[in-house]
Amino acid sequence: MSDDLDAETLAFAHRMFDLARGGATEELSANVDAGLPVNMTNDKGDTLLILAAYHNHPDTVAALLERGADHGRVNDRGQTALAAAVFRRNADTVRALLAAGADPEHGGPSAVETARFFDLPEMLALLTAR
Repeated sequence: MSDDLDAETLAFAHRMFDLARGGATEELSANVDAGLPVNMTNDKGDTLLILAAYHNHPDTVAALLERGADHGRVNDRGQTALAAAVFRRNADTVRALLAAGADPEHGGPSAVETARFFDLPEMLALLTAR
């Protein structure tokens, strides 16, 4: 987020990221439907989708994907929503992202690399069952 945004705009943006973290699907979806950029990123490059995936909110992930969220976006550390979901062992979110076309090999570390590094065979099986 830019330093030239006013305090009210920054507070609103922070609230939207909190909604993604908290899984407030309906309120976040309503804001996206009203014009909030679905691929908005915070100062770390995390998108609403990445935050929802990391914080284990498959319904929010699905709603953001339905509204055009880019599952291929990476944050400043090279992580994708899919890698975040794998790390958090969220099979429902992993399935939703894969169904939307997320690439298990994209990012650095990729979702596949994350599953291997953290020895998550159940996540690796989901990623490679294509």
